[in-house]
Amino acid sequence: MFIETEMTPNPDTLKFLPGKILLEAGTANFTDVEAAESSPLANALFAQTGVAGVFIGHDFITVTKAGDSEWDELKPNVLAGLMQFFASGAPVVNADAAMGESSFDDDEADAEIIEQIKTLLDEKVRPAVAGDGGDITYHGFQEGVVYLQMQGACAGCPSATMTLKHGIENLLKYYIPEVTEVRAVE
Repeated sequence: MFIETEMTPNPDTLKFLPGKILLEAGTANFTDVEAAESSPLANALFAQTGVAGVFIGHDFITVTKAGDSEWDELKPNVLAGLMQFFASGAPVVNADAAMGESSFDDDEADAEIIEQIKTLLDEKVRPAVAGDGGDITYHGFQEGVVYLQMQGACAGCPSATMTLKHGIENLLKYYIPEVTEVRAVE
């Protein structure tokens, strides 16, 4: 098996492309080893010293390194861990793992606006952030404010705030006049 790697806009995160589908739908974001209990793949990666985060997309994995780790030392260990994991035949995530987007209670009166927001995110935003090794999840819409979470390589990226405020916010405001602001959630 050959696993390609790509740099991301976030210098603390590398994108790994194993050449196979990992998740049929959705994404999985693991910010620590406790959160990774539902994913044998994430557990295998957190076993590598220096791994601070794991994000699993449709056909890629992004690994975020701890601040004091160096990619020259960590990258070969991550690649070895990935090779060992794929050779094991274990599932990427356990069948009972909760996948998908979380949100707070949206007002039913805003259902049409929320559907427009989600459609724009799915069609225009997600493909771009996936190309950079991340994802963006919808968390809610209240009083003109859209709440989104950056994940994978996009979380903690130096340009994440600019992406949210100047890219995504401007896009949503252009197509949906009811949107007044976009805010990040942790």
